[in-house]
Amino acid sequence: MSDDTLSAVTNTIPNDLRLVPHTPEWFESLRETLGEAACRQLGFYVIPPEWMLSVVIPVYNEKDHWRSLLERVKAVPIRKEIVMIDDCSRDGTREQLKEFQAAIEALPTDPWNRFRFVYHEKNRGKGAAVRTGFQSATGDVVIIQDADLEYDPSEYPRLLGPIVEGKADVVFGSRFLGDQPHRVLYYWHYLGNKFLTTLSNCFTNLNLTDMETCYKVFTREVLQQIVPVLKQERFGIEPEITAKVARRRFRIFEMSISYSGRTYDQGKKIGWRDGFKALWCIVRYGIAD
Repeated sequence: MSDDTLSAVTNTIPNDLRLVPHTPEWFESLRETLGEAACRQLGFYVIPPEWMLSVVIPVYNEKDHWRSLLERVKAVPIRKEIVMIDDCSRDGTREQLKEFQAAIEALPTDPWNRFRFVYHEKNRGKGAAVRTGFQSATGDVVIIQDADLEYDPSEYPRLLGPIVEGKADVVFGSRFLGDQPHRVLYYWHYLGNKFLTTLSNCFTNLNLTDMETCYKVFTREVLQQIVPVLKQERFGIEPEITAKVARRRFRIFEMSISYSGRTYDQGKKIGWRDGFKALWCIVRYGIAD
């Protein structure tokens, strides 16, 4: 981090660093009060101040949701690079993003939230948008975030834990692991997810519980190896990524996450055709890159 950036960060945080989550001072204050064992159980740890988290957000026809989602992302107390990729939205989202970009560029630099905007000239699919985001991201760690409100950005610090502690290279956020709150919705979607995850596990020899999850977190080193070989344009990107990180024997952890699924009336996009495509991708990339 440059001296200018460090100075800017210092000028925007409270004088008492014990109030800033995941700083060394904050952690020491809690460890003195609670003890080392309690801090570990509660998931309290230090995020290196020089780290940058890149949040890759594919956006397509989310004019009613992306602003609320972005406010939640910005509120996470981690230094972030927010990469927004508009996949040629047709509902006004694209115009909204360009207005927001112009407004952001006219404001003083926010040391906690740096923005990048990329606009696809034609609709290519989530996988293509994710790949574009990966190529644009410059952070030490990268997470995928959908532009709707199904996944909660406040869970980023928990998902980063295994990477910060040096235990993992990749972290999957599982909707089916642990006791986090879930909205009850489609049984056949649940069954389909379990089937696809199980089949993927058969090819990768992993024991994941949620291969199709949006929340996947990667170190910079992982992305440097897999981004050049990613090919999928739509939702097939999920099994493709899983197969490729498994084949390269990266250390993979799962963490439980909450999930507030939405209905098709609320804008859910994945359909049965994507399920068949995922099936094909599991077999295709399970056999070879």
